Amino acid sequence: MKSDLIDVTVQLHHETEKAILVSDDGDRHKAVWLPHSQIEVERKERGVIIVTMPECLAIDKGLV
Repeated sequence: MKSDLIDVTVQLHHETEKAILVSDDGDRHKAVWLPHSQIEVERKERGVIIVTMPECLAIDKGLV
């Protein structure tokens, strides 16, 4: 069975208790909110993070 989880490298713009605001190109105007309940975050450096999420969420948010 194929996993539907994917890893996406994004720029973190803002974070709240329930969600993170990220973009795939560093442009805050194109950033999207991702709920913490549906993702896992691996922090890198300088605001770059790797987010593991369902592929359908990444597609829906325009990150792939």
